[in-house]
Amino acid sequence: QVQLVESGGGLVQPGGSLRLSCAVSGSIFGLYTMGWYRQTPGKRRELVAFIRVSAITNYADSVKGRFTISRDNAKNMVFLQMNSLKPEDTAVYYCNADGSNWGGPNYWGQGTQVTVSS
Repeated sequence: QVQLVESGGGLVQPGGSLRLSCAVSGSIFGLYTMGWYRQTPGKRRELVAFIRVSAITNYADSVKGRFTISRDNAKNMVFLQMNSLKPEDTAVYYCNADGSNWGGPNYWGQGTQVTVSS
């Protein structure tokens, strides 16, 4: 059983930075594409960024140039560095482990709140 635990959310002023972390336990971390998603009330959960085992990354247009996803396979962790934050970045951010490229399961963390407000 894979467990994902996010941390690092909080309240930040516009233009500020936060770093989200996701610790993964219980399986072989190196097999999963890791992603960050976010969701606001009444809206669908949307992809923010993902990073493949090969370290290839992809970002939503809304965060390109501001957010950076990275992974540490030795520590079973994935990170999301968020810079130049905007009020529209306010959401609950979820960590995801996607094993679909090898027929494996999909796992979610419990989410961490990010609020960008002055």
